[in-house]
Amino acid sequence: MERLIFHIDVNSAFLSWESARRVKQGLQDLRDIPACIGGDPKKRTGIVVAKSIPAKKYGIQTGEPMAMAIRKCPELVIVKSDFELYIKCSRAFKEICASYAPVMESFSIDEVFLDMTGTSLIYPDPIQTAHEIKDKIKNELGFTVNVGISTNKLLAKMASDFEKPDKVHTLFPNEIPVKMWPLPVRDLLFLGKASEKKLTEAGIYTIGDMAHARETEIQVLLGKKAGHQLYRYACGIDDSPVKAQPEEAKGFSVETTFNDDIVSVDQVLPILLEQCDVVATRMRRKGKKCISVSVTFRTLDFKNKSHQTTLPNATDTTDEIYKKAKKLFTESWKGEPLRLIGVALTNLTDESFEQLSLFEDNEKKERKRKLDATMDAIRQKFGNDKIIRASIMNSNSGIARKARAQMKNEDEKLE
Repeated sequence: MERLIFHIDVNSAFLSWESARRVKQGLQDLRDIPACIGGDPKKRTGIVVAKSIPAKKYGIQTGEPMAMAIRKCPELVIVKSDFELYIKCSRAFKEICASYAPVMESFSIDEVFLDMTGTSLIYPDPIQTAHEIKDKIKNELGFTVNVGISTNKLLAKMASDFEKPDKVHTLFPNEIPVKMWPLPVRDLLFLGKASEKKLTEAGIYTIGDMAHARETEIQVLLGKKAGHQLYRYACGIDDSPVKAQPEEAKGFSVETTFNDDIVSVDQVLPILLEQCDVVATRMRRKGKKCISVSVTFRTLDFKNKSHQTTLPNATDTTDEIYKKAKKLFTESWKGEPLRLIGVALTNLTDESFEQLSLFEDNEKKERKRKLDATMDAIRQKFGNDKIIRASIMNSNSGIARKARAQMKNEDEKLE
């Protein structure tokens, strides 16, 4: 049986979700005016995260500094990011998509793959079904999506990136020569700027040029593994399955970018503790412990420095994780002003066994574990912001907003 795959992608997700909320409140639709989602233009970290079509006409680009965007369009309407809203809208969008398919894979916060293989008796016309899903999302949730249809994930995703917004496109194997091969190589999924430069310098300008070259030629230019994979993609070949369950997390991490340069340990430590608190809480909710802790920081020259340590025993205790992170930071930081700091927990395990040490205060350790359990219970019942550690009360309140929103979403799924 030939596979049938849908790729569904929300059009300008963050801006669309904010716009849908505003329309319900009787406010102006951001999609109809020059508008964007982003940070404060007065702060160094302010960038354009998403933009409206009218804003695009002014040359405003995703990822550019907000100050530059305002110079291009002084009347630009700027709205700050709201991760809790995004996760709520994402969940509603995915619930509709999942109701149509035996298998759905969440590819990101605003896109999914549906494996519609074998549904012809229920949905005899795939294009009509795609329009039905698209229109249901628009009518019930107030924002638009694009739907790409094909026989594999690669071609379905390529199709959904054709003309936007609010469209359904197909890219079946027999349509590849007309719809895909004339496109520039940069439009091929997972092909980056460095690869594009190597290919164009070798006279390979379109996806069709790449598909009609010898695979060995592409491998010489891009490397054996990457060249093989991208050559297959150029030919429209992709055997990857639509996975109903996401792969288990390999770790938990959080990063914070600072509005002002961080120049002292006293500034860093409360932030570091809050970050450890966030990632450790998320890890415990998944029933995991970590064996490795790492700290990353970025200096003014935009260079990231990362340092990692391995623990003698797997742990999920916030205090123990923080002590390791603090030690890593204080031993590796040379006092340079910082733009960013992050914490990651990796080498996860489910093991509950722990070797007790004669040189540790095991009773104190158990009290710390009970404290974490109590805080976890309060947060799950009353909200993640209802209890915080006293030592971080005066730290940056914007830390880990996305991570906390993710935790809230996980809590709601368990209810």
